[in-house]
Amino acid sequence: MKPAALTDARPHHMPFLQGLLPVDRSQFPHDIVAGITLAALGIPEVMGYTKISGTPAVTGLYTILLPLIAFALFGASRHLVVGGDSATAAILASTLAIVAAVGSKDYIALTSTVALVVAVMLVLARVFRLGFLADFLSRSALVGFLTGVGVQVAAGELAGLIGLEKQGHGPLLQLASVFHRIGSLSYGTTAISAAVLVLIIGCKRFAPRAPGALIAVVGAIAASAAFDFARHGISVIGTIPGGLPSLSLPPIHVSTIDQVLTTAASCFIVIIAQSAATARAYANRYNERGDDNLDIVGLAAANAAAAFTGTFVVNGSPTKTEMVDDAGGRTQVAHLTTAVIVVLVLLFLTRPLSFLPAAVLSAIVFMIGVKLIDVKGMAELFHLQRDEFLVALITAGIVVFVDVMHGIIAAVILSLIAHARYSYQLRTRVVTRADSGHWVPHDVAPNLLAAPGIVVYRFEADLFYANAGRFMEEILRIVEQTRPPVRWVVIDASQISNIDYTAGKTLLQLRDELERRGVGLASIAVPEGVLDELSRYRALSAIPPRQKIFTTVDEAVAALVDAPAPPAHRDPKV
Repeated sequence: MKPAALTDARPHHMPFLQGLLPVDRSQFPHDIVAGITLAALGIPEVMGYTKISGTPAVTGLYTILLPLIAFALFGASRHLVVGGDSATAAILASTLAIVAAVGSKDYIALTSTVALVVAVMLVLARVFRLGFLADFLSRSALVGFLTGVGVQVAAGELAGLIGLEKQGHGPLLQLASVFHRIGSLSYGTTAISAAVLVLIIGCKRFAPRAPGALIAVVGAIAASAAFDFARHGISVIGTIPGGLPSLSLPPIHVSTIDQVLTTAASCFIVIIAQSAATARAYANRYNERGDDNLDIVGLAAANAAAAFTGTFVVNGSPTKTEMVDDAGGRTQVAHLTTAVIVVLVLLFLTRPLSFLPAAVLSAIVFMIGVKLIDVKGMAELFHLQRDEFLVALITAGIVVFVDVMHGIIAAVILSLIAHARYSYQLRTRVVTRADSGHWVPHDVAPNLLAAPGIVVYRFEADLFYANAGRFMEEILRIVEQTRPPVRWVVIDASQISNIDYTAGKTLLQLRDELERRGVGLASIAVPEGVLDELSRYRALSAIPPRQKIFTTVDEAVAALVDAPAPPAHRDPKV
């Protein structure tokens, strides 16, 4: 349940431990239970991500060890779980495969190098306070991106579900390859995959709190050890190195630096957007104060820890965060509990993991891919906002038919285009006085006067280079079409928060165009808006300022109703 009032759970004067302190002793047992739950559900999941990223299974465990601890120490969010993630894993596989064979020693080293570069990018983002960049990847583009990744991930595991090698680049070729070789499927592997899928779906349907993936993993390991699946042609994941990860600096090679930077930049964008969105959602849920820039520090520390322990990029995970929240966890104590359990697994349980059938991981990853396909989100966009649905659909299509990296680029570009398009659209009104004395806005049309000879024109968006020209054209059209002639145009700029250089010069040009027609120009602006900016642009004029600035519509109309308009002239000076 939410607290009744906004709380600031962060300790004062400390740039770290904000996800842990202050410790609530009554919450401590709930966090411990949530941490155990996260380990039970998250360990099979992160091992599945290694199939997406093309790295050894043990590297998945590494993503929820030191990176998890690093974020708990340095991040601000009390809820965000940081670990391996399907979206960033897919980016790695689709981009680094160009310069190294997937699964090779060089490839694994490159994934750690990317994590280190991402950590550096995140540090720079914190230095320059770039947490706001998360706002430039729209939710609609993110829905489309993750849906595309889901299709790509699920399609990529179809071959593994029936015991075939993955062939083909991209979902369509992979699907075609599976159907072409369907006669060569392994019946044993297919039966195991089907059993795992039924178990996971059944638990989700009939026992939502049961760890279906963990039950499948434990059961499959026991059956594999008992019946020696490997000798019967059923592939197992094989030896997993035990012990804690060693610390080392990832290699950096000049020959691959371009691809590493490109891959890191793609991961950086997803991490900034997805982590911030998740952290904000849970901070709002519990009326806590978030800090995007401090979370960036935590994410940088987590990715540096990933790099030095030989694993791949980590990200804020919405699914793992929901696992902890649903289990009652409310602080990073839950995540530290998970890290302790991972240590125990690495020290004592890697031998049993070697018997795990590869088909089990394929089934888990397939379900992860299916969950990423946001049918509900796409349907909502279709019904509520068709233009944003198109953005999501295009983004998903580029991820599926081109690759993940270009999908990221498309998501960012389409988000910015959608923002620019929204800002570009003129949101304008003409104001008249009702019989009651109140001011009433109308759609823009001629012959709507606030008082004899006075038009009050309200602009309800920021004025910038893309919409300034249309702004001037609309005002001039009103003046030219209104009868009797207009003496004064009053621009209500009270809802404008910014005027850029192009728009400021356009205002000066508009003033002169109106004066050529014998029409005066006045403005309504408030100190919280653009009053200072309008005053500065008036000062650009080479002649004494003629534009009047008022603070309310009533003040402007009262002052101008009997005021003569400036005389018309043909040689304006700017």
